[in-house]
Amino acid sequence: MSSAMEKIAFIGIGNMGWPMAACLVRQGYDVKVFDAVPGRADAFVQEVGGAAAHTPADISAGVDVIITMLPTSLHVEQALTATTENISAGSLVIEMSSGLPSVTRTLAEALALRGVAMIDAPVSGGVERARSGTLAILAGGDLAALERARPVLEAMGSSIHRIGEVGAGQAMKALNNLVSAGGFLIGIEALIIGKSFGLDPELMVDALNSSTGMNNSTKNKFKQYVLSGKFDSGFGLDLMVKDLAIALDVGAAGGTATPFSALCLELARSTAGLLGPGRDHTEFARLPERLSGVQLHAEPNET
Repeated sequence: MSSAMEKIAFIGIGNMGWPMAACLVRQGYDVKVFDAVPGRADAFVQEVGGAAAHTPADISAGVDVIITMLPTSLHVEQALTATTENISAGSLVIEMSSGLPSVTRTLAEALALRGVAMIDAPVSGGVERARSGTLAILAGGDLAALERARPVLEAMGSSIHRIGEVGAGQAMKALNNLVSAGGFLIGIEALIIGKSFGLDPELMVDALNSSTGMNNSTKNKFKQYVLSGKFDSGFGLDLMVKDLAIALDVGAAGGTATPFSALCLELARSTAGLLGPGRDHTEFARLPERLSGVQLHAEPNET
């Protein structure tokens, strides 16, 4: 335990929040968890340790740090509103969700009036890096507040980047995911073109990974989740659509033309509409497969 701030409330222990909170427990922090899914907090305590809270209001009493890791800014706003009465002056809120920078700035201003500091610190790296505590953390906020949070963040991540003032981390996270989605989509189209020409997609991925076309998707997604037909990376298609929309909102706020980004968002939304809720973001590949009539992924009985 490397920080005097030992008592942490962690709100949202989903696919990412669970392993992140587990890292804090392993580092010796006194962690209290809450999740909207009934029984999930108790399951975490039984499997990992810490303590469970059963309402957002309960979780904030007597803690030094409140971490939120939730699907949207609306969920964050609701959770913080429910905890407001019990948040002590001098506490620190670390908003780690991929949210709307404008909403986060409004929340930070309201908390500051109560003597509570807030930073945003969304993460990149996926479930595996959350489990190993090696996430990239993209932070925004006051320098003093970030330094205060650093020992806690270092328990969950191997690199911490201060991008700017509060909200800047979330803007950067959305832009990162825009780049990631664009690289994924163009890579899938290249594999479809190649397969139509008679090339082996597995060999194409190997070639890309030794060439200038290499990106995160060619290295860490195509074989693992698309060609295998598993589509189980742990990051939802609906969340990818949300992040792309945030990225375009950031562009619109600055009056920036974003033609390729807008097309990427349109195609992602079309995929989500076609497949329905609860799908993995790597199933983005299914739309170009259907449009081209070329299937890259293996069927379950083929793997």
